[in-house]
Amino acid sequence: MTRMIDGKSIAEDIYKELKEEVDRLGDKPGLAVVLVGDDPASLVYVRNKERACKRLNLSYRLVRFPSSVSREELKSSIEELNMDKSINGIIVQLPVPEHLDSFEIISSVDPLKDVDGLHPDNMGRLVSGRPRLIPCTPLGIVELIKREGIDVRGKRAVIVGRSNLVGKPLIHLLLSLDATVTVCHSKTTDLKRETSEGDILVVAVGKPRFITKDMVKDGAVVIDVGINRVENKLVGDVDFEGVASITSLITPVPGGVGPMTVAMLMKNLITAYNIQSNKK
Repeated sequence: MTRMIDGKSIAEDIYKELKEEVDRLGDKPGLAVVLVGDDPASLVYVRNKERACKRLNLSYRLVRFPSSVSREELKSSIEELNMDKSINGIIVQLPVPEHLDSFEIISSVDPLKDVDGLHPDNMGRLVSGRPRLIPCTPLGIVELIKREGIDVRGKRAVIVGRSNLVGKPLIHLLLSLDATVTVCHSKTTDLKRETSEGDILVVAVGKPRFITKDMVKDGAVVIDVGINRVENKLVGDVDFEGVASITSLITPVPGGVGPMTVAMLMKNLITAYNIQSNKK
């Protein structure tokens, strides 16, 4: 019988654990979010981060720029945050306007304050098997897998999507758990054949209801990272109604991976604070 993975409930457990940890700290860790422009989705994500910080009694600072901001001004502001001892975590909310190079901007963040885990130094450490700060969504996916007691050793894990935010870092996290990992993308020649062999199927492509029942192995664990608005309703990258009938475990949208991403950001912020405290 199919069971839903309740990401919201698991995230609640994590917040309780983090609150206890924060209460034991001498100082209040601080997060700075750098927002360029006024993309509606970005504004929602930024508010969610602010709420999570307030909930854990962490300090929060929003640094806003118009979409016309120059790279020099933006990098100068990030450098000030790098030097600010009251700020332990820095996020540059993506996407940034086209005239800015997101790789260059992210690379200007102090890697010890890179709570998104996207700095090339942190990505390189993950690939090398010595992770420090890990991208939040893949970290949340692995946390769901662990807390549900899913043993992935030797199992075939199929990831659909190869983004720097999800697909690429998730490869290395699943390899570290001894899964056999296959990555599919827009140039994969027979996607259905690949996905239907996955004991664990993770989908992050940004296409509503893209994965259908005939593409999924019976009894698979399906983790849907997608969040798409269709006719004023949020749906995932997986056709939930069709696929859920044959899976052993599946994440809903909303209420699956989403809550875990913000919870893992808070976890990364506390990790960054502890790293910086030990460096003092």
